[in-house]
Amino acid sequence: MARVLVVGAGLTGSLCAALLRRQTSGPLYLAVWDKAEDSGGRMTTASSPHNPQCTADLGAQYITCTPHYAKTHQSFYDELLAHDILRPLTSPIEGMVMKEGDCNFVASQGISSVIKHYLKESGAEVYFRHCVTQINLRNDKWEVSKQTGSPEQFDLIVLTMPVPQILQLQGDITNLISKCQRQQLEAVSYSARYALGLFYEAGTKIDVPWAGLYITGNPCIRFISIDNKKRNIESSEIGPSLVIHTTVPFGVTYLEHSIEDVQELIFQQLENILPGLPQPIATKCQKWRHSQVPSAGVILGYGKSPWMTAIGFIW
Repeated sequence: MARVLVVGAGLTGSLCAALLRRQTSGPLYLAVWDKAEDSGGRMTTASSPHNPQCTADLGAQYITCTPHYAKTHQSFYDELLAHDILRPLTSPIEGMVMKEGDCNFVASQGISSVIKHYLKESGAEVYFRHCVTQINLRNDKWEVSKQTGSPEQFDLIVLTMPVPQILQLQGDITNLISKCQRQQLEAVSYSARYALGLFYEAGTKIDVPWAGLYITGNPCIRFISIDNKKRNIESSEIGPSLVIHTTVPFGVTYLEHSIEDVQELIFQQLENILPGLPQPIATKCQKWRHSQVPSAGVILGYGKSPWMTAIGFIW
């Protein structure tokens, strides 16, 4: 039985795992490892500690489908819509730049439900708090070491984490990357930002005419979402949640500051934009060190056969 490891339980990793399962006819052991405590990656959904039904999307807010991808990825959208994982975005988002033919979708159960759908479909064994440190070649198998626990061997590995994390890996994997490829990988840059989720008691009113608001001219805040309103799941029994995304310059400037200090700065600017907001009962501040990359790329290869001694990089 072929043993395959996908590193990263975000959108790319979960979809790769599902596609591997779909396209493999023979017996397959499939594992997904992620260093975080839950799946989602940059499509993560946080829950209030007081009520798990009160959630907030701290990463991606909605999915934009261009006419090109509406055709090439139609089967994926049809599947997610049929399972009621995605729904058309109908709530007002002020300041959104719309291009002709674009369609926007939200995930009513939180954006991480997209990842959970594909992980479930893949049938993979998913392990969290598994931080890969080394990859070595041992007797035509890839031996993968992590921070804790014994190394494990696989026939194929797919790495989907951010490029800087791939370049930090030790072992024989470093010999697979040529000097030219390493230079190209090192040239990949990411924007950085913070997201702050605010959770409120049931019955709390946030009286604004929009579900999302893009902000220009503020040194700190770029986007605000009334998350339950954005997803059309407002309920008198579940408190609202509010999400704030910072600007990229703010994220870069305060990247190494403490979460507590950053959260206080965001609150100060939020008061200027939405004065008199009620006091939240819980908060969650998320640092996105690797938020977005200007362009995506793929390196695939390194293998004697479709399974044996094969390793791939996707970002």
